[in-house]
Amino acid sequence: MATRRNRPAPASWQALYGPNLGWALELYERYQAHPQSVDDQTRALFERLGPPPAEVLAGRAADADTDGLASDKAAQGRAGDAAWQAQPGTAAAVDTQRIVAAQRLARNIRMYGHLEARINPIGEPPAPAAILDLQNYGLTEEDLARIPAHWVWAHAPADVRDAKTALQRLRRVYTGSLAYEFAHVHDPEEHAWLTRHVESSEWPRPLPAEQAKALLRRLIEVDEFEKFLHRTFVGQKRFSIEGVDMLVPMLDRLIYLTVQSGARDVMIGMAHRGRLNVLAHVLGKPYQAIFSEFHAAPNKELVPSEGSMGINYGWTGDVKYHLGASRDVGDGHEVQARLRLANNPSHLEFVNPVVEGFARAAQDDRGQAGAPGHDMDAAVAVLVHGDAAFPGEGIVAETLNLSRLPGYTTGGTIHIIANNQLGFTAVPEEGRSTRYASDLAKGFEIPIVHVNADDPEACLAAIELAHAYRQAFHKDFLIDLVGYRRWGHNEGDDPVMTQPRMYDVIAHHPTVRELYAKRLLEAGMVQPDEVAELERQVRDRLRQAYSQVGEEKDEAEPTWKHAGPMQSVQAQPVPREQLQALNEALLARPEGFTVYPKLDRILQRRRTAFTEPDGRVDWAHAEALAFASVLAEGIPVRLTGQDSERGTFSQRHLVLHDHRTGQTYTPLQHLPQARASFAVHNSPLTEAAVIGFEYGYNVQAPQTLVLWEAQFGDFANAGQVLIDQFLSAGLAKWGQPSGLVLLLPHGYEGQGPEHSSARLERYLQLSAEHNWRVVYPTTAAQYFHLLRDQAARLTVDPRPLVVMTPKSLLRNPRAASTVDELTQGGFQPLWTEPPRPGADAAAVRRLILCTGKVGVDLAAALEQAGHPEWLAVARVEQLYPFPADAVRQWAASFPGAAELVWLQEEPQNMGAWGYVQPHLAELFPDLPIRYVGRPARSSPAEGLADAHEQMQRQIIAQAVSEQGLSVHAGRESR
Repeated sequence: MATRRNRPAPASWQALYGPNLGWALELYERYQAHPQSVDDQTRALFERLGPPPAEVLAGRAADADTDGLASDKAAQGRAGDAAWQAQPGTAAAVDTQRIVAAQRLARNIRMYGHLEARINPIGEPPAPAAILDLQNYGLTEEDLARIPAHWVWAHAPADVRDAKTALQRLRRVYTGSLAYEFAHVHDPEEHAWLTRHVESSEWPRPLPAEQAKALLRRLIEVDEFEKFLHRTFVGQKRFSIEGVDMLVPMLDRLIYLTVQSGARDVMIGMAHRGRLNVLAHVLGKPYQAIFSEFHAAPNKELVPSEGSMGINYGWTGDVKYHLGASRDVGDGHEVQARLRLANNPSHLEFVNPVVEGFARAAQDDRGQAGAPGHDMDAAVAVLVHGDAAFPGEGIVAETLNLSRLPGYTTGGTIHIIANNQLGFTAVPEEGRSTRYASDLAKGFEIPIVHVNADDPEACLAAIELAHAYRQAFHKDFLIDLVGYRRWGHNEGDDPVMTQPRMYDVIAHHPTVRELYAKRLLEAGMVQPDEVAELERQVRDRLRQAYSQVGEEKDEAEPTWKHAGPMQSVQAQPVPREQLQALNEALLARPEGFTVYPKLDRILQRRRTAFTEPDGRVDWAHAEALAFASVLAEGIPVRLTGQDSERGTFSQRHLVLHDHRTGQTYTPLQHLPQARASFAVHNSPLTEAAVIGFEYGYNVQAPQTLVLWEAQFGDFANAGQVLIDQFLSAGLAKWGQPSGLVLLLPHGYEGQGPEHSSARLERYLQLSAEHNWRVVYPTTAAQYFHLLRDQAARLTVDPRPLVVMTPKSLLRNPRAASTVDELTQGGFQPLWTEPPRPGADAAAVRRLILCTGKVGVDLAAALEQAGHPEWLAVARVEQLYPFPADAVRQWAASFPGAAELVWLQEEPQNMGAWGYVQPHLAELFPDLPIRYVGRPARSSPAEGLADAHEQMQRQIIAQAVSEQGLSVHAGRESR
């Protein structure tokens, strides 16, 4: 403490501040109660210093208010308090212990007032919290009446004179319809800002009469819409908003504030609860369009459970409560901003990173060379969560973790938990291990406001605080909108079976629209006939809209149709001179920038590919040249993934580090030829959130080449929901195209089950309706052309691209290419092994088809042992869409072939075999087709390198063995 022997004792109480003052005051309390409880030196110090003076105690209160940030107002308060204390009969008679206890109580009201807050509209009033009980602090109201207000509340309003009134006012602030949690916000400036806003005498501000009437009208619209659906479409699912009706006015207010602040895009993500109401009233989807979807849904024979309206039209579509929408908002003369509600499947919170990707893409300026410009105020992300899903789904934590990372931040997301206090049939005690649904956010230092959904004006105050905080600090903010669910999980579900007592309360509980109307009537702000007229107008609009649905409902055209077969797109060739100039620019460095010598030698060798006759371009070199050429054509590029800046296998090195200073340099951001931005970011150790983010980014910025790379291909397993529900099916379900590229390292090199397989079979199983391309290229030139073709496709016919990328092939000379192979030709869906010089095609008896790295292993084995004349080999480099014509033409050039072998290194129940076998059987009905590869297994690969090597040799040997080979005539004799 301050009296340690190696430090001089303080000359006065004023010499102490911050933690030392707090510690000294606590010791002084002990000294007053029990002088012998402190050591002799401390006791002598307190005898010399005497009681702490008023200005010291006032300063202590100011520090408690602002976490160390004292204001001018607090300083003025101290001076006034000192003068007051000098007056007879005031605070002089109050001992230090009681003053410090009052300060501690004020602090605890701020921290724990939420325990007594009236935030549950259907719950009993909360029990008094012991930590806020005056008696537990040894205080009486008479004590508090003698303590100046500013000693416990440095920013107390002018009309608050004593601690009794101050603590009463603080209790009203912190234990009303709004409850605050931001003790976990550690930044002093942010904490002080939040405290000042919450404790301001003007907060929350009551609404003027006209705004109150407008709010009532909105609540009537929200409520009558749900009642109309309930009466008209009995038993159909709609996941009504009833119980958290204020969500719509809150979104209204938030959108208004963000647009007024200059945002050009507002991106919204939410699950099912209240979605139709948000679509109708926030996104402006016409009532008649929603009613039409209800009419189209109940085709019970085709869709007995969910009712997709479009299945009768030859496209798949999605249920109405999964659909998104967009809307322009403006002042009547020009569009000011665009609202977008994201499409979302039943996987609830998985839309969160997609919306964050939308927002970041809308914030980035990709039109100039270099790193994209980033304007955090250009777009705002809003996420509406479920109270069971927020703590229950891991994707929530993954997405929150993105919030402050340079490559992913969107400058603060506004989160709203639509808290029904139920998850289907599970109560909170069965669904989470925390007091509040929002507690997860505390770990990310996100301020939290709990608000009673039956107090409309408090709800709007929460929104205004959230928006103001985001504008001030560009960080996330969370509102826990505590309401209830008037009906079951869906409207065909009876909740009374599992929550009888809760639903007895709800059945007798008035709606928020009724409560607010009563409140305004009692205040004289509206008259009964005004309320009745508002209700009549809303009901008339609903009836009029329903009458317009008419008899055409069953013949209505879908809002989008299947996109059809993907167009053939091939990028323009890049002249050798241009490619060489790009290569030189990639090797340029700023003056004085020193690359790690070993790496510099590796990179400088890339020049020899253009200058030496036997020069070759390896995989990473081809990738860098592809990116450079795409940037030169004005197409932005964004690449992210775990360790993608360097590359998992130390192959890429797109970001260089000065090994002396640690500074970084990204050559692709300094290309003289570039006409668009380049971004590369190492991602956090997550897959689902980052895949979702990049998918959203690409959907919002469709003409940007966006790539996500898995550290190892099987890591994408952790993002399977995003791949299944968004990437592979988004076009069919929602008409939402994407050109996202997945780079998935795949190949069997003895690294065990978890670093071998990217689960190729899963992507092939998802392949249909030309939804994407699945490729497994084996040469640098093939990869170069593939990336350029994908970039060219973005403006013509975007489809996702799934690439099985190599590990060992990154440096395998057989995978390297010449510069001419990059500047000439294009991507070949079927890559044929060159025949032996002088070989006779008629002598070929066995055809081997394979894909990927095993084809390179086979080529090496044939070169070592000699390529037999009876064998022909081809690699299927594009698996989907399957290149049937190319395979047929290749096989037709060997008329004597007696059998076809499919060779793969994956187990028989994995890899491409299950997918290609029906294609091959259809192409060659008269030709025996044989599988060669690992037997069916539950685990993808061997766990021991020696076992892998043995199995790999066995597979290759079996493929080239003459045993069982027919030497008789081929297909002609069959």
